[in-house]
Amino acid sequence: MERLFTPFKAGDAELVNRVVMAPMTRSRATVGDTADALTAKYYQQRASAGLIITEGSQISVQGQGYLFTPGIYNDAQVQGWQQVTQSVHEAGGKIYIQLWHVGRISHHSLQHNGQSPVSSVAVKANNSTCYARNENGQPGPVPVSEPRALSVPEINAIVQDYVQAAKNAIDAGFDGVEIHAANGYLLEQFINGGLNTRQDEYGGPDPEHRLRFVLDVTDAISAAIGAGNTGIRLAPFGRLFDMHPFEGEEETWLLLAEKLSKRSLSYVHLSDQQTLGEQAIPAGFTDKFRAAFDGPLIIAGGFDKQRAEAYLQQGKADLIGFGRPYIANPDLAERLANDWPLNNVNRETLYGGDEQGYTDYPFWSDSPE
Repeated sequence: MERLFTPFKAGDAELVNRVVMAPMTRSRATVGDTADALTAKYYQQRASAGLIITEGSQISVQGQGYLFTPGIYNDAQVQGWQQVTQSVHEAGGKIYIQLWHVGRISHHSLQHNGQSPVSSVAVKANNSTCYARNENGQPGPVPVSEPRALSVPEINAIVQDYVQAAKNAIDAGFDGVEIHAANGYLLEQFINGGLNTRQDEYGGPDPEHRLRFVLDVTDAISAAIGAGNTGIRLAPFGRLFDMHPFEGEEETWLLLAEKLSKRSLSYVHLSDQQTLGEQAIPAGFTDKFRAAFDGPLIIAGGFDKQRAEAYLQQGKADLIGFGRPYIANPDLAERLANDWPLNNVNRETLYGGDEQGYTDYPFWSDSPE
């Protein structure tokens, strides 16, 4: 029996299948970095997924590193997201929002009063760009600015920004939240021992210190909205945005797995960056993580139906995340279930723009007879 299309309970959410729409930045928000009717249409089209996880939504102005991404820190943004959750729920779907702070992957022009971005330490991400306005005022890739190191009181304040964003998400009608602790953004900038050389309780050679921030965020959000409504995304061995190998890397991630296992979360979501042109998670590691983490596990990264089914049958994961295929195939779950062919992605319309390459991809039912 195929497991991909069987129900599953992730935390407090009853999912109709094990197909997850993975989070993907699309940069379509406009006025006030607010989700709108077009955003609602995009996600509603994809509501047959067992679970939708939205694009990263910045928890504050400081947390933004890309133009036109919809935030979750003010009333207008909450109201914008309400359109989205209502549309998805009307179509029978479940939807989590991904809470995002980019840390040093930002530019001073995106920050309050042109301030520097923030990170664990004052080290710029080499060969890394964010999405801001260039010297001509045009949106596009811009080299990231040099960050400054956060103080402990500032770290505590950001934890509260996460909590407020999570509360806002529930007010907006989301079924839960996913903490973005992957892909070289702020929380991973603390986890990574090759970068985080702080000499306080939030850094240095002791992995317990480097994991403190992400666990503080997880615990605070869980206390505010319930652990069963709280998921987290990790990218073990990720190299995006100038993340480097470090001594005890595997042990750090497995220690985090053990600590998260005690927290009764909705899920942990592992992102394999091989589809992003980075190295894959080492062979055998996800099995070790699975053994260390006692809870629902999502894995995303280059899956097709056959490989997804094999992971589920072998108990390697409970849910499978699909990213880019969901861009071009709003009815991906039905296409997978029926072995229908998939539309190809137009890479030129991935970021920014209007409905072209966003809400105009055809459903299978629209195909000519």
